[in-house]
Amino acid sequence: MTRRALTLLAGLFTVLVVGAGTASAASAAPAAAPAAPATSPSASPAATPSADSTPTGPVILVGTGGLTWTDVDQQNTPALWSMLRDGSTAALSVRSVFTNTCPVDGWLSLSAGNRAAAPGPKGADRGTSDPCPAIPEVDSGVVPGWDSYVREADARKFDSTLGTLGETLATSGQCVQAIGPGAGVGAAYTSGSVPRYAAYDAGQLTGLLSRCRVTLVDVGAVRDPAELPKGESPGTPGNRAQQAKAVDDRISQVLKAAPNGSDVIVASLSDAGSQERLRLVAAKGPHYGSGTLYSPSTRQNGLVQSADLTVTLLSAAGVDTPSGLGGKALSRGEEGSNSESAARDRLRHLVDFDAASHEVHSLVPPFFNAVVYTQIAIYLLAAIVWRRDFGAIGLRLKLLRITRRVAVVAAAVPASTFLANLVPWWRFPVPMVGVVAAVGVFTAAISAVALLGPWSRRLTGPLSVVTLATMLVLGIDVMTGSRLQNSSLMGLQPVVGGRFYGMGNVTFALFATAALLLATAASSSLVRRGHTRLAAVAAAAIGLVAVVVDGLPAWGADGGGPPALLPGLAYLVLAILGIRMTWRRALLVGGVTVGLFLLVAFLDSLRPADKQSHLGQFFEALGNGTAGDIVMRKLDQNIGILFGNYRLALLVPIALVFVIYILARPTSWGSRALQRSYDALPTLRPGLIALLVTLTIGFAINDSGVAIPANGAIIAVPLIIAVAVRTLEDEARSTATTRSMRRV
Repeated sequence: MTRRALTLLAGLFTVLVVGAGTASAASAAPAAAPAAPATSPSASPAATPSADSTPTGPVILVGTGGLTWTDVDQQNTPALWSMLRDGSTAALSVRSVFTNTCPVDGWLSLSAGNRAAAPGPKGADRGTSDPCPAIPEVDSGVVPGWDSYVREADARKFDSTLGTLGETLATSGQCVQAIGPGAGVGAAYTSGSVPRYAAYDAGQLTGLLSRCRVTLVDVGAVRDPAELPKGESPGTPGNRAQQAKAVDDRISQVLKAAPNGSDVIVASLSDAGSQERLRLVAAKGPHYGSGTLYSPSTRQNGLVQSADLTVTLLSAAGVDTPSGLGGKALSRGEEGSNSESAARDRLRHLVDFDAASHEVHSLVPPFFNAVVYTQIAIYLLAAIVWRRDFGAIGLRLKLLRITRRVAVVAAAVPASTFLANLVPWWRFPVPMVGVVAAVGVFTAAISAVALLGPWSRRLTGPLSVVTLATMLVLGIDVMTGSRLQNSSLMGLQPVVGGRFYGMGNVTFALFATAALLLATAASSSLVRRGHTRLAAVAAAAIGLVAVVVDGLPAWGADGGGPPALLPGLAYLVLAILGIRMTWRRALLVGGVTVGLFLLVAFLDSLRPADKQSHLGQFFEALGNGTAGDIVMRKLDQNIGILFGNYRLALLVPIALVFVIYILARPTSWGSRALQRSYDALPTLRPGLIALLVTLTIGFAINDSGVAIPANGAIIAVPLIIAVAVRTLEDEARSTATTRSMRRV
């Protein structure tokens, strides 16, 4: 790569960072802040409609915390069991701001319809060892300390407006009744006032639950003594099971007192202590029969997020939902029977959601550590056999074969981590053994196809098989609902709640890397046979399929992927055709990329709100002026990762600079070692440059973008080593043959 080409690529990079960096933020969680109500009913309580005007069919949200579906059984929690049997149920992601969600955080998030939390000790972040702040009791119609909650929400840049639920209901002519301290926090107006509040009293429930269209009830939370930090005691005495029974008794009281025709939603809004897990939600009433709950925000039957509850309450009251809330209205998903056996089957499915997400979350760090150490071992082995004078020819050939096969096996691991979710490994007595075994089986299968088929004799045969398998696994998965991604070692983590479908950063890195390497292999084969134009068409076709799968709102719904992949693809196609990258062409590619993104986002914004992806929500944020907060939040996340506690993250930009140096200087050590592969595969060097462009732009414009080049390297480097080592094998065989002929 010449200095002129590097300068032009830097220009293209600048255009995309400025133009597409803003747009890419749509690929993560809630995009915009709720619109502020035009009036403030909290300043004039008399504006709240009277109980007599309340329409029929109230909706009652019973809020608790700490409960998971593993706590539910017929004997200890009969009320929850009845909702499981007769109602619609789901696992609930409650992640708010900090690692674990305290009870007050859950109610604040319900109030805002987005992530929110009480401030940590002395304004710092709250860790798992810090006691949870107590939920304040409403005093004289106002939530004490409300201003501190508002300041914390503003500082976190999650576009959360506390009081959105209560304020929106009131300005739309609907009243909201709060029973219990947590409910007071959830129902408060933006000023912190709660005009309709009552303490929890079982004897008064019947009269209270019929007063308003929307009622929030706090029945207390389970705080597991085994998980609580020092200095915090459970609000309800007893162990976990005893606390769950006490909460269930209060839920039963609410169910008995609820007016006929009511929809009752029971939601566990917070964690039980230091451990973050999926919680439970169940709905029962005219709109919720036996089966699962579904939310368009997750696109997963039986898996929803806490932000959906705010939108559900507003929708049930017939109120227009403010733009920018993080959730969608819940509805009945898959229908089911209300028999006891069907209830047990649903419970097993819900427990599976929780178990898989919980078990995989703790396995991710050791898995990635193992991947890093394995890659380092492959690099060292490759460095040893790279030298021509290492050992006798027979020994060197044997080591080269081992290195190539190990590299191919390592490259097959990422796709196998997703396929592992085809089997319920989390049910194994030792989940780590179960997931390792599942990954190992699928890795062996992909590797066997790559190394034992007739294509294995070709230089790029194994590379083509592994990259095609990776593209098919990830592509088909996002096209059919992202079921393999959720709770997988390299996929999406529901317990974190950032994304539940489509292409996340890690998935995009693997998918884009596989697509560009496959395009490189296909085009090299065609160029060697003299079909240059056909090679360019083949590379463009593979790349464009990847762009569509990644960016289409109904599939990948990835805002930051296409702006990174398209420039790399454009460079590869132009290089195949022998067209130099000029400033004008670089600017054109950048402009077309940003324009296409905005067009897709605009079209997505025209769809109904419950059908929109993050792309459409972000386009609306551009219009209402809240997109800046999103961009700053993503930038803060990247900077925090690079210069925070993850010191190794700084190696990513350093590694990118090193790779640029190797590719830019043909006489450098790295390029000399790869030169044989470049000679055998005419589009390999342009393909690697295209991959570098994509990974670098992806690193710059995505939140947590460090993950993109790091995970792209997990599949790219072993496959490049496999190709390079294969050329050395051919050379060593040729040398051995020549020596044998001389002896003869």
